[in-house]
Amino acid sequence: MTHPELSDEQKTTLLQTLQARFRQNMHRHPGLEWMEIQRKLEANPLKLWSLFQMEDTGGEPDVIGKDAETGGFLFYDCSPESPKARRSLCYDLEAWESRKEHKPKDSAMEMAEAMGIQLLTEEEYRALQQLDAVDQKTSSWVATPARIRKLGGALFCDRRFDTVFLYHNGAESYYAARGFRGKLIL
Repeated sequence: MTHPELSDEQKTTLLQTLQARFRQNMHRHPGLEWMEIQRKLEANPLKLWSLFQMEDTGGEPDVIGKDAETGGFLFYDCSPESPKARRSLCYDLEAWESRKEHKPKDSAMEMAEAMGIQLLTEEEYRALQQLDAVDQKTSSWVATPARIRKLGGALFCDRRFDTVFLYHNGAESYYAARGFRGKLIL
C-alpha cells in the first residue's frame, strides 16, 4: 500500500508538535533524547506518515519508551480520551460485514492497518495508564485474543473510579464514546 508523501510544511509542523509534546511529558520517556528520535523519524517517511495519521485523528502520539524486542522507539496514542476521529467503530472487518444495517463508518482493526499502526494490547493499555490517567469518559478497543474473537467477542478498556477495567462486547457493537488507541514502533 502506498501512502501520499507529507509536504515539507506537514513534516515540519508534525516534528515541532511531537518535539513539544515530548518535552512537556518527560515522565513518559525518562532518559531518552529527542534528537535521536527525530533523526530516526526523518529517515523513515512511512513511519512519519503513520504518526501524522495518529496526530490528525486526535491521538496525540508520544514516545513512551523502547520496544523490548526491537529496541525501537514506542509511540502510543496519549490523548486524554480515546481519539475523537477514531470513535464509533466496530472491532474488525468481519464484525463490520456481519452488520445488516446501521453499519459504522469503519472498524478499529481496518482503520489501524490503513494508518500503519497496531491496536494496544491490554498489557500495553495498562502500561499507558501507569503514565497518565486516560479514557476517564471514553473507552478504547484493545487487541483481542483469537480465541475470544473466534466466539464473536472483542475486548475494550477504560478507567473509572481510579481503576483500569477490561470488558467485553460483541465485536460488531460500536458506541460514540468508544474508539481505539494505537502504537507505532520506530
